[in-house]
This record gives sequence, C-alpha cells and structure tokens, in this order.
Amino acid sequence: MRIFILLFCLLTLSQAARISEVANIVGVRDNQIIGYSLVVGLKKTGDGTTSKFTLQSIANMLKAMNIDMNPVDIKSKNVAAVVVTAKFAPFARQGDAFDVVVSSIGDAKSLEGGTLLMTPLKGVDGKIYALAQGSISIGGKNEKGSGAESHPTVGMVYGGGLVEREINQDLYHQQNATLSLKSSNFANSVAIQNVINAKYRSKVATAVDPRTIQLQLPQNRSMVEFLAEVQNLDINYAQEQKIIINERTGTIIAGVDIEIKPVVITQGDITVKILSQNTVAKPAGSVEMDKSLVIGLNENEVYTEKGTTTVANIARSLQKLGANPKQMISIFQAMKSAGAITVDLEVI
Repeated sequence: MRIFILLFCLLTLSQAARISEVANIVGVRDNQIIGYSLVVGLKKTGDGTTSKFTLQSIANMLKAMNIDMNPVDIKSKNVAAVVVTAKFAPFARQGDAFDVVVSSIGDAKSLEGGTLLMTPLKGVDGKIYALAQGSISIGGKNEKGSGAESHPTVGMVYGGGLVEREINQDLYHQQNATLSLKSSNFANSVAIQNVINAKYRSKVATAVDPRTIQLQLPQNRSMVEFLAEVQNLDINYAQEQKIIINERTGTIIAGVDIEIKPVVITQGDITVKILSQNTVAKPAGSVEMDKSLVIGLNENEVYTEKGTTTVANIARSLQKLGANPKQMISIFQAMKSAGAITVDLEVI
C-alpha cells in the first residue's frame, strides 16, 4: 500500500474567514423528513413474496381504490417498498420543490425505471410537511460495461418533493439572535464578538462561551439586514492544530509546523532519534536530507535537530526510509503517547 502525506500550512495558521463560514445562526437550519411508500413500474426487479410488508402495502393501496385483495394472492415483482428521506430547507414555502432520496427496504434488486407513488413526508413531530412523487433516477446503468452503479436500490427523485406545510420562523420582528461556532474555540468566539462590536461601534455582540455569541439588534436595522451584514464580516480565524491519520488508506494530514519534542522511538528496524543538541551529529556515511534531518548509516535511523523537527519532515523521512503506513501510524501514535506530540491526533 502506498502512503500519502498531505501537508497544509493553513491548518496551523490564523486565516481570514467570513463569519458565515465558521458559524451558524441558531434556529436557521435544515430539518429531516421521512416517509414510507411504494415504487411501481419495475421490470421484475422489485420485492419478492418474502417481503410481507410490501404485499400488505399493495393490498392496502388497492383497498383504498375499492379493490379488495388478499395479500397472499399478490405475486407481482414489479413493486418495491421504500423509505423516502429529504432535507426540509429553512424558510421553505408552500409549493417549493426539492429532491428526495428513495431507498429500498425489501429484497428488490433494482429501482431503475420505477416510479415513486405519492408519499407523505413527516417531521419528528409526526406532522406532514411535504409530499413526494415522481420517476426515480439511480444515476447510472446496470448493463455490463455501460457504467458503474454501486447502489441500484437507492435512487433520487429530482424535484419530486413539494412543500405542503411551512415552518414559521419570524426573524423580522426578533430583537435577538444567536451565532453558534461550528467548532468550539475561545479565540474565535472573542474575535467574532470584537469584529461585530467594532462594525456597529456598540456592544451588540457578547461571547458567552467558546461556541456561542449572542446578538442584540442595533438601531436602524432589521434583523434580516443585520444578520446579512454580520455573516459577511471577516475575522482572523484560528484553526486548531491536529494530525489526522486514515489507517485504511494510509493518508496523514498535518500542519507543516507541528513540532515534535526530543524523543527516541523504535518501530521494527526503524529508529527515530530526536535529539536535544542545537546541531545534528552526523554519523559517518550518513546522508543529509535537509538542514535539520540526516538519515543514518544503515538507512534505518533518522537524526533530527532540536527546534526544527516537525511532523512534516519526519513523515517525509520515514517515507524515504520505506516505512509502510502501519509503521508510520504506530510511530506517530507512540510519539503522542510519549508526549513528544502535543496536538490532537485523530485516527479515522
């Protein structure tokens, strides 16, 4: 397995960002809605007779159309039971169209070519907020060699959902609003507070914790105008340092200036020595990689200089030594456990 090392300076530096990019307005969000229905018109790729709920659903549908049918007498394979899911956008208005996802819950082989029957979509409160219906697209073909379709039992109905019930949100008459940072950070919370207060030359924003900023509507502004202006303000956004390792793909993502403290780590035939002297003692026959790193005589040791050792150059050195992903991950985890790496290390 090849290993990929992604090094981004911006992961560890302050950067300019709009408030809309780092914070959400509390209460202005998508809502999840869900429904159960049938897909018809399939070419013998629907649910079989083992999906009893599908047969019962067909019988119930026919009964609503004044056709009394015993479920055990239904043998059709052109119908599939599905769950329909969608996101209900904030401030959606009656008649607005949106996309829905259709997923089989029976033993159907494919939903390709099917039509979703009218489906009530409900929120967590059990109320119907939208209806969905229409032709299903699975985004590819199933014929051999004509395209790769990995999920023929999951499809989309583009524009198939219609809003029936609105969620009332009266922002215009509100005097207060709340911003919520996408990740907790004291410095960013205070930075947003200061930028907003400087813009309006009054204390209209108050950082109450590392994630929450309360807003007070200033004079001569509507809440809509105020929030639009606030979201477009720029701040010096401090991104927390972190090392992310993907064990499955062998990908390591880290900032180029995350320092590693003096430590000695041995993993298999590879030894990493981070020394405390100001200059690297270069063993005879060693190879200099840059001003702070040297590969040892047997090409199984890395010597580094105090104050210049980072995750970035250690990762490059280990890669040149031929370390595999498992070895590199073990080395960084050991460094973290030993206290040589102080930033968060996340394995995904």
